Amino acid sequence: MGQTAPVSAFLWITVVSLAAWCWLLLCQGFFWRTDVRLPRRREPEAWPSVCVVVPARDEAAVLPASLPSLLAQDYPGRAEVFLVDDGSTDGTGELARALSEGHGGLPLTVGSPGEPPAGWTGKLWAVRHGIALARAREPEYLLLTDADIAHAPDSLRELVAAAHGGGFDVVSQMARLRVESRWERLVVPAFVYFFAQLYPFRWIGRRGSRTAAAAGGCVLLRAGMAEKARIPDAIRHAVIDDVALARAVKGAGGRVWLGLADRVDSVRPYPRLHDLWRMVSRSAYAQLRHNPPLLLGTVAGLALVYLVPPVAVIAGAAAGSAPVAAVGALAWAVMAGTYTPMLRYYRQPLWLAPLLPYTAFLYLLMTVDSAVQHYRGRGAAWKGRTYARPDAVPDEG
Repeated sequence: MGQTAPVSAFLWITVVSLAAWCWLLLCQGFFWRTDVRLPRRREPEAWPSVCVVVPARDEAAVLPASLPSLLAQDYPGRAEVFLVDDGSTDGTGELARALSEGHGGLPLTVGSPGEPPAGWTGKLWAVRHGIALARAREPEYLLLTDADIAHAPDSLRELVAAAHGGGFDVVSQMARLRVESRWERLVVPAFVYFFAQLYPFRWIGRRGSRTAAAAGGCVLLRAGMAEKARIPDAIRHAVIDDVALARAVKGAGGRVWLGLADRVDSVRPYPRLHDLWRMVSRSAYAQLRHNPPLLLGTVAGLALVYLVPPVAVIAGAAAGSAPVAAVGALAWAVMAGTYTPMLRYYRQPLWLAPLLPYTAFLYLLMTVDSAVQHYRGRGAAWKGRTYARPDAVPDEG
């Protein structure tokens, strides 16, 4: 009798976990599918002008693999690149000019905004400077792209055609991140999988939907909407700037589309677990709005959804409880099945799918560490800058 009650209680917990997975499978925008790609494209009769804005801080290591791809864009209209050297100490600006002289292609302007004032994150201050430089050209669209993003030659053309044909104010693509090291293979596909679970791509592009998100590495933004939504001024303190941008656009009545990329790739390496840990933990608690109850709920939710199934299989087998082990195995199988399309998208072996609980546990620890760093006063960081918690950032109106 003493062992029956704990086993029965754990069985019910496992049943709740399985129910959660059934709900995620069918009712969370089919987030696990990877077929949300650029919408139907209709080429404009006259191609609009585009200015490409690239914030760059200490990016000399990746520029040779990314910047030439922007300069080589095969775009029928007028296009120009503005790289904003945000206080680099590794010669980023000089290297950008040298790459432009060596490769030719689209015109390149390199600017420098100076140190950001209080209330601004460094990246958004650099974006603001780049948009200000571009405004003199009166572009119809702005492409905001990170310095580590490489674009296929027709990337800009396809983005503009998709925005024009679909009537979108933002067309954003989740760049395909690098998956070469052991840790990249384990962590990176899960990063995109979790992001899609939080912000189902199908919901983002739906008319009337309140779900809003973008991928900061590749955001095509209608210039008129940038002014209407006061971008980037309205989101100047945002650490997760891509999601904040999408929310601002939707709040101003604009339409947003986000999907997976076929022509856009990140060239930034994350060879060690430490590198990936820092990438996630720098903004994980900001994603939870620095809210302790929300953190506790997230930890409990991750444990229930991702950790209970494998624990149930092991504990059920050890205790001789076939129902616990069977329900846990079914939940684990649904979990692995939803992860399989993302592994295929990243061309990774499918045997990684059952390891998702282990990866989720790493993300749980990263999230907790993000909160710990926040309360130690270290704040979020971007390229060597650390930002205070949001309630310490003055509102400049």
